[in-house]
Amino acid sequence: MAKMLYEGKAKKIYETENPNEILVYYKDDATALNGLKKGTIIDKGIMNNTITTFFFDLLGKNGIPHHQIKKLSDREALCKKVHIIPIEVVTRNIAAGSLAKKMGVEEGLILKRPLVEFYYKSDELGDPMINADYAVSFDFGTDEQVNTIKTYALKINEILKTFLLERKVRLVDFKLEFGVDAEGNVILADEITPDTSRLWDKDTNEKLDKDRFRRDLGGVEDAYQEIIKRLTGK
Repeated sequence: MAKMLYEGKAKKIYETENPNEILVYYKDDATALNGLKKGTIIDKGIMNNTITTFFFDLLGKNGIPHHQIKKLSDREALCKKVHIIPIEVVTRNIAAGSLAKKMGVEEGLILKRPLVEFYYKSDELGDPMINADYAVSFDFGTDEQVNTIKTYALKINEILKTFLLERKVRLVDFKLEFGVDAEGNVILADEITPDTSRLWDKDTNEKLDKDRFRRDLGGVEDAYQEIIKRLTGK
C-alpha cells in the first residue's frame, strides 16, 4: 500500500514511485463552516473527480497549466507533486454567501467586475482574508508568483464563466489553489468542483453546489449530477 502523505477534508494524497508525482483520492466526506458541519454526500468523490478532470482538461486546452496528469479511476487521479502556496484565491462574479453578508447586499447582485480575494490557508485561524502585500511579506510567495496567481484566476474565470453560461449555469464564485512544480512554475492545483464553487441555474438561480449541503436544502447529490450532465451532456 502506498504511503499516505496527507489527508484533507475532501481528499487523501498518496506518494507514487515517481517523486514528482502523487495520487489523489477523492472522498465522500463533506464539511462546511470551516469543518464545524460534517456529513457525507453519496459518491461525491466520484463526481468531484469527474468534474475536476473535465474542468482541468478544458483549462489546459486554453493555456492554463495545472497539476493533473490523468484520471486513473472513479476516485483517483495522478497529479504532479507541487509545493502548495498557502493562499486560497476566491474569484467572485455575483455577491453571495459571506460577501453579500459582509457588504450588506442581497445575494444575486452582479458585480461591476470580477472580484479576486486572497485568504491565508489556515483552518486554525479561520482562513483570514489577506492581500498581496501580506502574501509577499509573510513569504507565502514572491511578487511575481502572486501576480501570476491573480492573472490566472481572472483568465480561468473568463474561460469557465463563458463555458458554463453556454450550458445555462451561472458561475457565481469559486476557490482556487496554486502550487509550484519541480521546475519552479506556478500551476493550478487542488480541484474545481461544486464543493469549491457556487453554481446557479441561469434561469431559476437554483443552487447546484455545496450550498445545498451548507444550508440543508436537500438534493445535494442530484445537484452534483446535474452539473456533470450539463458539462458532459451525459
